[in-house]
Amino acid sequence: MVTFQDQVNQTRLSSQRKSGYNPRTGVYNSLIKLKGKHKIPTKVRLDTASFVLSQFSKLDLAESRVALIDSATNRRVTYGQLKRSVYSLAAGLYHGLGVRKGDVVFLLSPNSTLYPTICLAILLIGGVVTTANPVSTVSELTKQVLDSGAKLAIAAPEEKHKLLSTGVPTVATTREPSSGNELSVEELIDCCESMVLPENHVDQSDTAAVLYSSGTTGTSKGVILTHRSLISTITILKWAVDISSAKDDIFLCFIPMFHIYGLAFFGFGLLCAGTTTVLMQRFDLKGMLEAIQTYKVNNIPAVPPVILSLVKYNGGGYDLSSLRSVGSGAAPLSKHLAHQFRAKFPWVELKPGYGLTESCGAASYFVTAEEAKARSAASGALLPSFCAKVVDPVTKMAMGPYGEGELWLKGPAVMKGYLGNKVATSETIDSDGWLRTGDLCYFDEDGYLFIVDRIKELIKYNGYQVAPAELEAILLNHPDILDAAVIPLEDEEAGQVPMAYIVKARGSELSEDQVMQFIAAQVAPYKKIKKVAFIDEIPKSVAGKILRKDLVAQSKQNIRSKL
Repeated sequence: MVTFQDQVNQTRLSSQRKSGYNPRTGVYNSLIKLKGKHKIPTKVRLDTASFVLSQFSKLDLAESRVALIDSATNRRVTYGQLKRSVYSLAAGLYHGLGVRKGDVVFLLSPNSTLYPTICLAILLIGGVVTTANPVSTVSELTKQVLDSGAKLAIAAPEEKHKLLSTGVPTVATTREPSSGNELSVEELIDCCESMVLPENHVDQSDTAAVLYSSGTTGTSKGVILTHRSLISTITILKWAVDISSAKDDIFLCFIPMFHIYGLAFFGFGLLCAGTTTVLMQRFDLKGMLEAIQTYKVNNIPAVPPVILSLVKYNGGGYDLSSLRSVGSGAAPLSKHLAHQFRAKFPWVELKPGYGLTESCGAASYFVTAEEAKARSAASGALLPSFCAKVVDPVTKMAMGPYGEGELWLKGPAVMKGYLGNKVATSETIDSDGWLRTGDLCYFDEDGYLFIVDRIKELIKYNGYQVAPAELEAILLNHPDILDAAVIPLEDEEAGQVPMAYIVKARGSELSEDQVMQFIAAQVAPYKKIKKVAFIDEIPKSVAGKILRKDLVAQSKQNIRSKL
């Protein structure tokens, strides 16, 4: 006879199998195992560039197959040209500029067809890539150059002047008529093709890149990624593309390649899948719509602000029928925004994912659009090679399905640490190699990950915890609100109260009271917004994350100015 306890135990066992959760260890394991050509290589002596270039021959790609297209100029780079350019530039960097294993090369450029070539060439000779945002100020760039220990800089011609004060030798990406005899990457590619590279002595455990985190809640830190980190992520990306895309698919890139999302996807990963990518220097809505129409784009890896702009866009005249799949990463995608997008573009698959620079841009993803649609608030299931814990911030106990806590990650893609910052490294990676992400989350009974918010960004109101992301999702449902951000505002009685910054629709007469009433009707009393300010634009990182620290500083400045 089956007892009630037997039924309970069977239900628990079934849930554990579906979620990948092991109650004995408190660990969630990925339910996907990579096999055959998609297995992550374990060979010790292997660098990222050699791995990527080896995929070209394994895919049996025709040399004439187009790898990259510049959307502004229509310039095309084939896989054959790309491979030859990587070897030529690597030889030029090694023989001409003296770059050796472990030397850091600073790259300052917007997206271009040269970007993947430059990164792969640096890695091929054992150099270390560190990338920077072209909109950064001179002081910000100087700080990164010094912190990374860069020996050489490569910069777009229009950005070179920002590096003059660093004293680091700088090479332009392209030839400029006014540059005289100054060397460029293009010239190195043209003149060094016949040079021979020495034998490669790079291991997977060697440092490949130092990428600087966005610093949304504090100062930016240099994230050390090894060749193993990159190769693991690239392998997973190739697997994801192979199972969900056709070989003749066209991808669109406006995600900046100086960010891990853009670098892993477009600098390395998609090249291993043999796809064609249309490159935009930077995102603009009209340019994106034109590119989709002109090049019949099928796939767009995107971020929530781009998805929001598509939802809010009321213009017409563009044929978007070729678009089949849109991914979302780098920042949480709200359930409401996902619903709005699917309602407006019912023929397009929307698949969110989750990752961070410290996990080399990977962690969770939806394999199918059906799974994503059924769980609009989730960020997918754990990707192959990853395991996770959900740790209660107070008790430090590992939580099972539906238990909330901080997400901890482990896997070959996880960073080595923070450059020159042992304290921050020890605070983020424990002695067993677990990466503390700082994100509050839970898994459901089927192993899907739900990100609640950043733990450091939770608002502490009279002992309650309020998630800004929850309130922002509600605010974006208002027809007169184009964008919103919620921050903690210091309060003598409550400790902190929620404050909203609102971007109103043009011509809207929306008032502060109306915003507060709109929220109050939909949330518990402790979640009510207590103050509202209207603003022209919500400050965000290049990856689409709200820069709450900037808004907190602005609110404090406004308070001081009124005293």
